[in-house]
Amino acid sequence: MSAGTVLFIAEPQAVTGIFPTLKEAGLQAGLADTLNGAVNFVKKSRPLIIFCRPGLQGFDARNLLEQAKTMDDFPPVVVFARNGSSDEAVQFLEHGARDYWVEPLTWEKIRLVLPAEEPSRHPAPEPKPDHAAHHAPRPSAPSGRFQIIGHHQALLRVLALARQVARSKATVLISGDSGTGKEMFARYLHHNSDRADKPFVAINCAALPEHLLESELFGHEKGAFTGAISRKLGKFELADGGTILLDEITEMDLGLQAKLLRVLQESEFDRVGGVETVSVDVRVLATTNRDIEETVREKKFRQDLFYRLNVIPLKLPALRERGEDSVLLAEFFANKFCAAYGLGKLALSEEARQWLTNYDWPGNVRELQNLMERAVLLAGNGPIQPRHFLMGDEQWMPEDLTEVEQDQQMASQAQPPSSPSEALSVMPIHEMEKRLILKSLDETEGNRTRAAELLGISVRTLRNKLNEYKRQGMDV
Repeated sequence: MSAGTVLFIAEPQAVTGIFPTLKEAGLQAGLADTLNGAVNFVKKSRPLIIFCRPGLQGFDARNLLEQAKTMDDFPPVVVFARNGSSDEAVQFLEHGARDYWVEPLTWEKIRLVLPAEEPSRHPAPEPKPDHAAHHAPRPSAPSGRFQIIGHHQALLRVLALARQVARSKATVLISGDSGTGKEMFARYLHHNSDRADKPFVAINCAALPEHLLESELFGHEKGAFTGAISRKLGKFELADGGTILLDEITEMDLGLQAKLLRVLQESEFDRVGGVETVSVDVRVLATTNRDIEETVREKKFRQDLFYRLNVIPLKLPALRERGEDSVLLAEFFANKFCAAYGLGKLALSEEARQWLTNYDWPGNVRELQNLMERAVLLAGNGPIQPRHFLMGDEQWMPEDLTEVEQDQQMASQAQPPSSPSEALSVMPIHEMEKRLILKSLDETEGNRTRAAELLGISVRTLRNKLNEYKRQGMDV
C-alpha cells in the first residue's frame, strides 16, 4: 500500500475538516458510521489507526473495542469526545482504547500516534509544535517522550484527569509519596499542553535557603546583594510562555510564599533589588510529598496560596496500591536497562513476578527502577530471580550459598583440608565478602562505581578492599 489509511468512525461534519491536511501528508481517510462498516473497512483496507467518536447514533464504541480483541492485528483505536470526562476515559481505556482525547481533533495529535515509520514517510504539512504527544497507560503502546506505565484503575483515573486539563492554564498541585512520579506527571502535562514548544523550567524549593531561592525564582539586579555583579533572570522569566515546576513546594519559607502568591494572582513580580515590575505568562505546577492540608493547619503554609495552587489536584497512588503494575514497570525497566547496557532481553521468573507483586515498595517507582537496574546487572543470562534484587539475606542468600557449598565441595575433593575450620560447610564472612565484590566487578565489567552501588558501599571502601586483595597476591 503506497499510502497509509486512517479510519474515522464519526459524523462526517465532525472529521471531514481534517481530511485535506491528511491528504497533504500522503494519507488516505476512510469514514464509517456502523460497527459492520468499520469491521469491513478494517478487513479490506488495513488502516493504520482508527479514530472513534462515542455518542454516534446507533453505534457503541465499546462494541468496536470488544470486536478488536477477536481479530488479529486489529489497528489501535483512539476515542475522541466532544466533552470528555475522566470516568468515560477510564472506561474506554479499560476496554482497550489506546488513548482518549477531547476535541478538537488536530493533525498535531494524529501524527504523533501514527506508526513510527509513518511520520518520516508522511512529514507534517506545516511546521507546528508537537504539543499533543500521546501517552498510553499500557506498556505495549507507544507513548511519546514521557511514558506513564500501568493499567490499574487508580492510575488511569489520575492519567485521564491529567489528559483532560493538560491544555488549560490552570495551576496543578501534584501530590504523592516520594518516588511516585510527580515530576514525570508534570512533564506530561507540559508536553501535552499548548506550551509544549516553550520552556519547561523546574526548581526544587527544598534545595536552597530562602534568600537564594528568591533570587533563583525571581532574579536579581546588579548590586542587589554581595556577589550580585550583574543582572540575573529568574526561573519565572526563563519560563515565560511555558511552564514552571515548583518541586517540594511545602518547603518554601512563608515570606517567599507571599511573593509567589502575587505571581499567581497578578502574573508579575519584582526582581530582588529591583524597582521595575516584570510581567510573565507562566503556567505553574507544584509538587509535594507531604499532607499539604495538615501543613496549612499547622500554619507552615499559607492557606490562600494553597487554594491558588490546588485548582486541579492530582493525587498519585503509591505503587503498593497499583497491583500488578509493579510487574509491568519491572518489565519496562528491565528492557530499558538491557538496551542501555547492550545486553539481551531478560525475562522475569515466576518467582520474581510474585515477589514484585507482594513487596510493599516504600520507595515506589523510583525504588523499583533502581532495583531493576541492579537485577539486570546481576542476572547474567537470566531469567531474573528474586535473589538478584539483593533486598535482604532471606531473599537471595540461600541460593547463592548452595553454589558456594558446591564450590567448596569440589575444592575439598581436590585438596584435603589442613584444619577443621576449612572443612566447615559454612563459608567465613570475609570469604563471602570477597566473592560478592569480585562477582559485582565481573557483572559490571570492572566499573567500580557501579559495583559499589550494587554492593551498597562507597567507592573508597571498595578500593580499600581491592588493595587488600592485591596485597594477598590476587590479580584484581
